[in-house]
Amino acid sequence: MSRRIYQALFIVFIIACSLLFFKEVKSSLVSISHIDKVAHFAVFFVLTGFLKRAVKAPFWLYIVILAAYGAGVEYVQGMLPHRQASFADFVADVAGILSYLIISAVWHKRYAKAKQSEQA
Repeated sequence: MSRRIYQALFIVFIIACSLLFFKEVKSSLVSISHIDKVAHFAVFFVLTGFLKRAVKAPFWLYIVILAAYGAGVEYVQGMLPHRQASFADFVADVAGILSYLIISAVWHKRYAKAKQSEQA
């Protein structure tokens, strides 16, 4: 896919996630313990993938941009009467970001080695 498509996907996904992060959640529907941490991890894992493909930048910039977004989400949630801020959610956000970047780096390193082996 082209960089423009990933830019559009990133924007659409971040808008959709923001709306969901700020929406009131009925606690009776969520019966799995810590499902919100899993959701935060997954959302930021996917956001990192979209951002990495949408914008060519140093890896630390992806961390700064998305961690700032995660901190902003928690700040706004802390101001909403039906939500609460959670440092653990922010940690899950950063874990999702770092996990994607680490897995991506390992994957690309192994792919490059495999490609070198084929050419030799």
